[in-house]
Amino acid sequence: MKTLFLVITTFLFSSQLLAEEIDRTQPYEMMRQVAQQSFERLKSEQANIQQNPELLKVIVEEELMPYVNSKYAALKLLGPNLKGAKKADVGIFIDAFRDYLVTSYAQVLTQYTNQTIEFGPAPKLKDSSRITGVKVDIVDAPRPNIKLEFKLRKDKKTGEWKAYDMVAEGISLLSSKQSEWNTKIRQQGIITVAEELEELAKQPIRFESKL
Repeated sequence: MKTLFLVITTFLFSSQLLAEEIDRTQPYEMMRQVAQQSFERLKSEQANIQQNPELLKVIVEEELMPYVNSKYAALKLLGPNLKGAKKADVGIFIDAFRDYLVTSYAQVLTQYTNQTIEFGPAPKLKDSSRITGVKVDIVDAPRPNIKLEFKLRKDKKTGEWKAYDMVAEGISLLSSKQSEWNTKIRQQGIITVAEELEELAKQPIRFESKL
């Protein structure tokens, strides 16, 4: 799971200075540009990151989250639990889930070791607000390559795309988290789970030993 978080984080990272130059209406090109910029940013910030790992939260907040539709992902994660839920409670959960993602991505970025990315062919876009099939190979030699597909959703008003899920070896990251939390949400309520997510989001970033 840590490797998967590392993949999606480094894949979607970008430089704030070049953010305006990335065309978000072209999902494949957008993700390719973001991936290229991600490695440059991580390399240039390594000295500061080693001294202050919390900087990774700042980087994720500034560079990653603009390309992630955390609200849509949170709503899909809640799924049937949305029925009858208070709007205010759902809003709290969405914010907590976003904060949890920021910390989760930042923590895994402590394991960055100069991986490279190879893209598959650009998928054919149809008249749809979603696409699955932005294929990527994560080259992490001497380990075997990791094959992934990313799911994106288009905002019908702006025409811009954002990532909301990742599929690795046939397993959806979003679906796996839904299975993990669904029972607890149903039994203990949205607010209880949101509070747990906020506590996890407050955890400090620490360097972990590399295997």
